[in-house]
Amino acid sequence: MQKTIAIVGAGLGGLTLARVLQTHGVAATIYEGEASATTRAQGGLLDIHEVTGQVALRAAGLYEEFRTLVRPGEDAKRVVDRHGTILFDMPADPGSARPEVDRGELRRLLVDSLTPGTIRWDHKVTSVRHLPEGGYVLTFAEGSATRADILIGADGAWSRVRPLLTPAKPVYSGTCFIEIALASGVQDCQASVAAIGSGTLMAVAPDKGIIAHRYADGHVRGYVALNKPEEWMRSIDFGDPSAGLRQLADEFDGWSPLLTAILTQSDVKPWLRPIYALPVGLTWDRVPGVTLVGDAAHLMSPFAGEGANLAMYDGADLASKLVEHSDIEVALTAYEERLFPRSGDAASRSAQNLEIFFGQEAPQSVVNLFDHS
Repeated sequence: MQKTIAIVGAGLGGLTLARVLQTHGVAATIYEGEASATTRAQGGLLDIHEVTGQVALRAAGLYEEFRTLVRPGEDAKRVVDRHGTILFDMPADPGSARPEVDRGELRRLLVDSLTPGTIRWDHKVTSVRHLPEGGYVLTFAEGSATRADILIGADGAWSRVRPLLTPAKPVYSGTCFIEIALASGVQDCQASVAAIGSGTLMAVAPDKGIIAHRYADGHVRGYVALNKPEEWMRSIDFGDPSAGLRQLADEFDGWSPLLTAILTQSDVKPWLRPIYALPVGLTWDRVPGVTLVGDAAHLMSPFAGEGANLAMYDGADLASKLVEHSDIEVALTAYEERLFPRSGDAASRSAQNLEIFFGQEAPQSVVNLFDHS
């Protein structure tokens, strides 16, 4: 393939796409707005699914390296009510088909697998223009520009590439997350850390929850979840972290102190993460030379556990179609014909599970979900 390929975004989907292309001798360039791979933390754990994420890692030739990143024993799950009463307790499965890995470590594996120079760091795309003769011009924040024959948007929720294909924009789901964490060895919270179990704790009730994961070294990361309108998000002030945490704690009045301590004793600056989603079943008409992978194509809530898995699978699937078909439009059409149904199914389950977690039947609805999974 002699055509130039530009991938916007160095997330898991864009990295997997570039890696699989390179294993077939096809070059691509990734343009990423962040200054380096270590500019920001990459979030918590991911469970990597057999039929999506693991398939993508095999296609990338990285499956064995991926296995060295697996965190055995951290896939345990516990559901409790607001009083801390255990309603569901699933121990870790050493042979789990969905092993847990740290997102940052997985991303580092993919970054390091690429030919040096593949990723152009500190290249934030500010505009994209379709040329009349074909191809696209990407303009970057520092004023430079480049041209590509094939353009792939792997640039997440607020994609600069997506408007070339569809006017659809992410919509606030009504649920927001606030990141919390406890450092390893915090003596005042040992009872709370023990209450989490060896994996993930889900303390949920209608319209709210505290979700926390206990890592093998003892530290804890997680989220406070609240169903709140967008106006509330604009009113909360985390300029003073302690004050902000106290404001959050007021939302959990009457909850067990073992649970609320995970919130009130958090030792990181609270970080607000509203949950946005694209319309379930989003599709678009074929536009020459451009398509999307990952959240740019199918942003959804995290409650189907599919976002990262689908992003990697998208990347691997698109790469295989570009290698298989010499006609680019045939390749992109074949990819999108598979993309739309799989992403629509996952987005539908994600939306349903979000309601299950924080709807009026919680926490019993969450217990029922795990009992039937």
